[in-house]
Amino acid sequence: MDRAQKAESIESLKSVFADAGAVVVTHNLGLTVAEMEDLRGRLRKEGGAFKVVKNRLALKALGVEEGSEYHDLFKGPVGIAYAADPVTAAKVAAEFAKGNDKFKLIGGFMGDKVLDAAGVDALSKLPSLDQLRGKLIGLLQAPATKIAGVLQAPAGQLARVFNAYATKDAA
Repeated sequence: MDRAQKAESIESLKSVFADAGAVVVTHNLGLTVAEMEDLRGRLRKEGGAFKVVKNRLALKALGVEEGSEYHDLFKGPVGIAYAADPVTAAKVAAEFAKGNDKFKLIGGFMGDKVLDAAGVDALSKLPSLDQLRGKLIGLLQAPATKIAGVLQAPAGQLARVFNAYATKDAA
């Protein structure tokens, strides 16, 4: 890789790190091409991506000094899973790691916060942004539905009383 390619790769990683809600760092030594494509497909379906990175270039893109917590993450054959939603990449990567012994979660980071493997696992158990939105909408709609039911009940009862008198007089 020449200097221009390295600079381009660093800029690409900078934009990935800036746009991602969370980045999950993994070891993927021994995965077959089919397994990697399966992982990429799962992430793509959820709006994320997986990329194999060079450790030095990733650390340069992060702009961290020597000996920081990030250096512990970027050792060995590293791949990163990322998505705009902070939970998505962690959820898909953790699910894939359960079914594949060659795929290991090393850690990750959200903004300036570095997570270990347990932190990524905890993040993967949180509900996604879409699930939280659905719950919030359900909570907001429930009172409105109840109010509409309460307001309609007296009118319905009144209509039944009038109908009963009308049928009584007709008979």
